[in-house]
Amino acid sequence: MRLFTLYTGGKDSTTATLLALKNGFDVDSLLVIKPRNIESYMFHTVNIDWTYLQAISMDMKIYFFQSSGIKELELDDLKKAFKIMYRMGYDGVVSGAVASRYQYDRIKNLADEVGLKTYTPLWGLDQDYLLRLYLKLGVKYMIVSVSALGLEPIHLGWVIESKKDVENLISLACKYNFNPTGEGGEYESYVIDASNFRYLIYITEYDIKWYGDSGRLHIRDAKLVEKVV
Repeated sequence: MRLFTLYTGGKDSTTATLLALKNGFDVDSLLVIKPRNIESYMFHTVNIDWTYLQAISMDMKIYFFQSSGIKELELDDLKKAFKIMYRMGYDGVVSGAVASRYQYDRIKNLADEVGLKTYTPLWGLDQDYLLRLYLKLGVKYMIVSVSALGLEPIHLGWVIESKKDVENLISLACKYNFNPTGEGGEYESYVIDASNFRYLIYITEYDIKWYGDSGRLHIRDAKLVEKVV
């Protein structure tokens, strides 16, 4: 079955892609939706332009589609993108949805409408299991957006890549009562390495914007570097 991933550059869509490949699906493309509204309810916006480096590292094609980013109207944009992918010969879409019923239902319903199947391997998984799964699959991700009590400017740029990092994240989440996987919107991520990446993504320049109780890390320059075996 030929699939594409509805991709954000974050840990969940990357992990879902890895699991699809491990389960024998033919995943050869990434579909990236670029909202004009940075407060999009449906789509990831932070550093979305830098997903092209992840596509290169995974040896996949990448397709960018514009969206208004306006709640509900942006679903029309997604449906148009799904129709195009269906006409290109794809059988289904991989989604990294984990706990958002809003996202899960809308992706599935739109896919059904255009004749695509959905593969959502992370749906409903326990948060502690998910954190272990990221490590098992070699998914290393940088926190690039925070919006929860307990997450400060110092946490922007934090790379979660080891058991110790996960333990520290869980400890912080327990102390301030937020979801350590970020499924409540507490943080967003950008993957810099995974077991199916041919190259590491090295971020060479970035800036941080802080808005009182939330903030974002904007990548300004990055490059691919050879992995050391």
